Amino acid sequence: MDDRSLRELELLGVARLFGLDARSRAAESAPPAPEAFEAPVAIRPPPKADAPPVPTRAPAQAHPKGDAPPVPAKAPSAEVPGLEVMDWDALRAAVRDCNHCGLCAQRKQAVFGVGHESAPWLFVGEGPGAEEDEKGEPFVGQAGKLLDSMLAAAGLQRGREVYIANVVKCRPPGNRVPSLDEAAACAPFLDRQVDLVAPRLIVALGRTAATRLTGQEASLASLRGRVHSYRGIPLIVTYHPAYLLRNLPDKSKAWEDLLFARRTLAASGT
Repeated sequence: MDDRSLRELELLGVARLFGLDARSRAAESAPPAPEAFEAPVAIRPPPKADAPPVPTRAPAQAHPKGDAPPVPAKAPSAEVPGLEVMDWDALRAAVRDCNHCGLCAQRKQAVFGVGHESAPWLFVGEGPGAEEDEKGEPFVGQAGKLLDSMLAAAGLQRGREVYIANVVKCRPPGNRVPSLDEAAACAPFLDRQVDLVAPRLIVALGRTAATRLTGQEASLASLRGRVHSYRGIPLIVTYHPAYLLRNLPDKSKAWEDLLFARRTLAASGT
């Protein structure tokens, strides 16, 4: 992180959130202690950028969000009659009643999205977890708390400048990565949300969302730090909050991504 980014972070009083305050830097040589709301989980190293793609039709295994094999970039989207003219209420009803893939069989409810319906920022994650499936709102668990803190550090708030959605609207069993067919079934709904929100900037959270929106099966590292485009809207790629809970040093990189996103939005002038 450059000095300018670090100074901006310290002026906002949130350096410790991203592990960049003096206390955190001094403790780098000591064994890391989990944050108050961090649930320890087993960490599996992310796949290398040149690793062969994960077969998309094989039975999916459970993977932690953020370092999981991505959804294939190309997928035939499901057809939803009348989707292009649906307003918010009609779209919610269509998502609620959707049975285009097998995820509907085990869901408690579809998790549509949350936030300001004309927000300048759109954040897209992977899919609902257990708490989201229970409450019907994306990012309400531990990763959601971290996301809200990150948004606050950037002067943003869900429901005000931010709308949050996911690649799939129903929880995959065991929180596994969505399959090709599952992502394709939800693709029209996410696209219609993008059209209705009409954000000035989209932020993809994690590899699954990044692959779905950029159309590239590449490592997250190779996709970060560049301005992509989705449906004519600038797109920035960063880490999934669940990944950051398990990989604390990468919080500083997430902060750099947020600063880059803010500069991109300011430069767009729209």
